[in-house]
Amino acid sequence: MKNTTVLPWEMIIEILLRLPVKSLVRFKCVCKSWFVLLSDPRFATSHFELASARTHTLILIAPSASQIRFIDFNAPLHHDFASAVINLSFLPPNTCYKLQIVGSCRGFLLLNCCQSLWVWNPSTRVHKKVSPSPIEFTMNAICFTLSYGFWYDPSKDDYLVVKASHKPNSRYNATCVQFFSLRDNAWGDIEASHLSYLDSFESTKGGSILNGAIHWLGFRHGMSMFAVVAFDLTKRSFSEIPLSDDFQGHFECCDLGKLRELLSLYCIVGWNQSVEIWVMNEYKVQSSWTKAIVVSINDIPTGCFSLICSTKDGDMVGTNGRCRLAKYNDKGQLLEHRSYCNGPCRSQVSVYTESLFSLP
Repeated sequence: MKNTTVLPWEMIIEILLRLPVKSLVRFKCVCKSWFVLLSDPRFATSHFELASARTHTLILIAPSASQIRFIDFNAPLHHDFASAVINLSFLPPNTCYKLQIVGSCRGFLLLNCCQSLWVWNPSTRVHKKVSPSPIEFTMNAICFTLSYGFWYDPSKDDYLVVKASHKPNSRYNATCVQFFSLRDNAWGDIEASHLSYLDSFESTKGGSILNGAIHWLGFRHGMSMFAVVAFDLTKRSFSEIPLSDDFQGHFECCDLGKLRELLSLYCIVGWNQSVEIWVMNEYKVQSSWTKAIVVSINDIPTGCFSLICSTKDGDMVGTNGRCRLAKYNDKGQLLEHRSYCNGPCRSQVSVYTESLFSLP
C-alpha cells in the first residue's frame, strides 16, 4: 500500500488563500473542516487582503452580450483572464440593459436597475435588494436621484449605501441625502438642506471615494461656483473643496476620479480634442491642484475618455464609451484601446476585487 502524504494544516490554509473565490466556494463541499475554514470571516478577510495586493482587476458587464469580463488592467487590455455569462436572474425581466454600476466595495457591486438598488457579489452570487427609501414615498415620486456612494464601515462591520436626491421646483432646490445600513436594514437621514448645488450631479455614476469620504462635483446656486462636495462617511458630515482658480474646463463634460490614490478631476476641452486631468496633490488644499496630464482623444473613434484607474506603472485606464477601454501613459499618449463586444447598450466598468465576504 502506498504511503499517503498529508500536508500540514497551516500549509493547506496558505494554499487556499491564493485560490480564486469560484474554486473556494466549490471546495466547501470537500469536508467539514474545509467548510468551517472557508466560512470563517477571518479567512475571508485574509483572502481579500491578499487578493487586493496581488490582483488589479476591472469588471466589465456588457448587458447586450449577456457577458461579464474580468480584466487585469496592469496587463495589455486584450489579456482578459476570465469571462462568464451574466447571471442576474434576481433583476426584473428584460431590464438588464438598463443596469448601472454605481459603487464597488470589498467584492460587492452596487447596482442601479430602473431606480431599484441591489448589492451583488459576482464571485459568490450573493445579492440583496436595498429597500426603497422613505423619501420615494413622501415626495410623491417627484424626485430625482442624483448620485450614489457605497462604502464599508469597519467599526461596525457594516456596508452603507449613500443616496443624494433632489426635489425639483422646491424651495432652495432642496436636496435630501440618505444612507442605508445593510446591517440595520434601515435608512437614515442626513441634514443637507444647504446643499443646493447637488442638483447638478450626474446620476449615472457613483461618487469617488477617498480618505474615508465620498466626493461629488456640484454647482452652488446663487454663487455661480463649482466645488467638490465631500461627505465624511464616519462623521456623517459635509465639507467643500474649492477647485483651482486656473481651471477653465466645461463642467458639463467633467467628473471626478482617483489617479495614483489622489483626488482627480478630468474634463473634455477644446471641442472634444483632449481631456485635461487635474490632481489634488495635498488633500483639501486648493493651491495643490495641478494640471497633471493632457490626453489627446483624436485617435479614439468615440472621441471621449472617462478615467477609471491608474496602473502600477503610472498608466491611465479609462472607458471611451460603449464596450471600449483605452490606456494612456503618464504623458497622455495613447497606448492601446480595445472594444470588447458590439451592441446598443453601454457597458458598465468598475475596479473590482473578488471576495468571500457575506452581507451582514
